[in-house]
Amino acid sequence: MSAQGRPVNAPFDVTAPQFASDNNAGICAEAFDALAQANVGHAAGYGDDRWTKDAEDAVRAVFDTDAPVYLVFNGTAANSLALAAICRNTDAVICHAFAHVNVDECGAPEFFSGGAKLLTVDTPYAKLTCEAITSRAGVVHGEHASRPRAVSLTQATELGAIYSHAELRALTEHAHGLGLKVHMDGARFANAVAALGCAPAELANRAGIDVLSLGGTKNGLPFGEAIVFFDAALADEFARRRKQGGQLASKMRFLAAPWSAVLRGGAWLRHAAHANAMARRMAEAIAKVPGAAFIAPTEANGVFVHLPPPVIRGLEQRGWRFYVFVGDTGCRFMCAWDTPAAAVDRFCADIRALAAAI
Repeated sequence: MSAQGRPVNAPFDVTAPQFASDNNAGICAEAFDALAQANVGHAAGYGDDRWTKDAEDAVRAVFDTDAPVYLVFNGTAANSLALAAICRNTDAVICHAFAHVNVDECGAPEFFSGGAKLLTVDTPYAKLTCEAITSRAGVVHGEHASRPRAVSLTQATELGAIYSHAELRALTEHAHGLGLKVHMDGARFANAVAALGCAPAELANRAGIDVLSLGGTKNGLPFGEAIVFFDAALADEFARRRKQGGQLASKMRFLAAPWSAVLRGGAWLRHAAHANAMARRMAEAIAKVPGAAFIAPTEANGVFVHLPPPVIRGLEQRGWRFYVFVGDTGCRFMCAWDTPAAAVDRFCADIRALAAAI
């Protein structure tokens, strides 16, 4: 089973809800209003402004920590610069074969670290296990091999699975016992927190995560991720690393203001909970379709399911946009913060009609 990520190419109405990616959704009202409010007069650049300080404090408040926080433009930079802060160019990162850092970062983790190697494993639902980490943690060729230095987890995973606090604690304790630091790609971290109904810290610093790439773009922000260093020592010289990586925004207030708006009032979790609910609604409907076979349980805001080829072709012809993600028949349907229930119902009605016509 391999993730291909093949998008359909059928023409579609750009104003209509689609299920290709939560990146395709617009900006939530809270973030949009915050941008407008920040767009008044002049303010100091490069983060020396009140919006940036407030955003960093808002992130710290969410996790009840005094950890260093750095804002960057996108997830590729967040993941790659975070791993580069952990790893030397002679080190290695253990991750899942489906992980974004392995499949979708165009070698950025290796580039920003100066050559750190990715060591992949293939485990169910794209969730790492202690046994899988152990299998790649040894240096089997001495100085001829890269030294495993970090583990990168994804929450929720690339197949929509969620790590519980207990699972994360077991993994981080195991990794730390092997001398490894733990990074979390939290592009959909909000969806995991909303699904489990727990405090954010329970899935991050209280679970032993050393560095978190906290996602905002997939949850209603126009752009922007936050890198949170729960192991503060790893943030040494990170301000310069961010600048060198081209991720220090000159007009930082526009990167920062949306963060405060969604975090302070809890909108980030309300939006994530809505996306999750739409995915559950979709999964419950698809479960009744003959020929549908789920690839993974629907735990966050994505539905992963094998569908008969005629159904996939029919959906494409009707203008629905999504990804054929696993093999030739494994589809990924992503719900977003603004996905309407009516769109989910209409989409599922098309799936039922196409399946009935086979």
